[in-house]
Amino acid sequence: MLRDRYGLELTTQSEEARDAYVEAIDRMLAADGEVEHVLAEAIAADPDFALAHAAVGRQHHLMGRGSEARASLETANQLVGSCTVREQQHIEIFKTIVTGRMPRSLELTKQHLADHPRDAFALAPACGVFGSIGFSGRIDREAEQVALLEPLAVHYGDDWWFQTVHAFALLETGAWKRAEELTRRSLEQRPSNSHGAHTLAHALYESGSDEEALAFLSDWMPGAPRDGILHCHISWHHALLLLTNGQHDAAVRTFERNCFPGSTTGPSINVFTDASSFLWRSELAGVARNTRHWAAIRDFYEETFRRPIVFVDAHAGLAYAALGEDEKLSACIEQLQELGESGRLPAETTAATLTRAYAAFADKHWPAVAAILEPAMEQVVRIGGSRAQRDLITDTLLAAYVNDGCVDAATAVIDAEHERHPSHAVRGLPGN
Repeated sequence: MLRDRYGLELTTQSEEARDAYVEAIDRMLAADGEVEHVLAEAIAADPDFALAHAAVGRQHHLMGRGSEARASLETANQLVGSCTVREQQHIEIFKTIVTGRMPRSLELTKQHLADHPRDAFALAPACGVFGSIGFSGRIDREAEQVALLEPLAVHYGDDWWFQTVHAFALLETGAWKRAEELTRRSLEQRPSNSHGAHTLAHALYESGSDEEALAFLSDWMPGAPRDGILHCHISWHHALLLLTNGQHDAAVRTFERNCFPGSTTGPSINVFTDASSFLWRSELAGVARNTRHWAAIRDFYEETFRRPIVFVDAHAGLAYAALGEDEKLSACIEQLQELGESGRLPAETTAATLTRAYAAFADKHWPAVAAILEPAMEQVVRIGGSRAQRDLITDTLLAAYVNDGCVDAATAVIDAEHERHPSHAVRGLPGN
């Protein structure tokens, strides 16, 4: 029987299908481009290759195409009878994911890994800040992610993919030095690895190495595939680094060309959260408000998301606040509060609390912003996203302090970050 790159048996007699599948999985694990084209080659070579159909379903799911994802997994499920037990479990994990049963998928993944620890593609959805642990809403999710991956390290050795996900989990718990070492080893093996570039950008951000991060991304981004799933988000990092460096015009251009709705084929969740986050943070840094940009982001949100979902919900009110649309903002807060109280949002009412703070900030009620955010900061981890992404909230609090003349309070927040050394591009903050 043919095997994949991790030594796992594959139910296909076609070497062409196997080779295309292995390449496609590596592209997905690296967040590189041309994934769907290569998966199509695998299925053309063997239309009954169940795992290839499951991988197509996963790609659709990552891109936010729910109905297509479910259809592909249904095809995989119809073909599963001739598969190995490992492949059957693998497909079942993805079925639970595309049907929205993320807690169940994590249970199945942990059971599966006990017998098949090197099933990297089945493990991948449990990794990262947008994974089944990252979106769990649990306050200890960062430590939980490390606890899942650390025991598996012995099974992967110097595998470039595992090094990136392991590194990302480590840097989110403060171990950014070890994370940087692992990521550089990964990039030595696969320099085009978008997940590796993304993880290195995070590690350098956590260490405060902004100039090095900017130099790295300025050199790496021109060769990055625009159809790669992380192109929008890594461009967001690049734009923020330019912002921190004082290159405001270049930062806005980078944002417009790579993160703005219509300029990118990235997943909707990244387009919306990255675009709204960048605009808000750019204003905190001193860039003039662009109502045209905000209106486009508002429209994209309303057309794309039928209701708040994890992480998106924590950004839902930003455009309404920036545009002064008080009725929509109040309705957004009310909806987030109701959904949170009813247990329909993993982070419960955290997003409603944050949106109240954005409303107070838009109204320039600086003491109110501080009064809302100070007791909420320990809960912010529950919204999902990385520490770098959640610095949107930290920077909002810092700006409120500065605007209220409470510079000492802002300095105290920065001093309390301890193992972290990120730069905060907030106008008026000492050192900026």
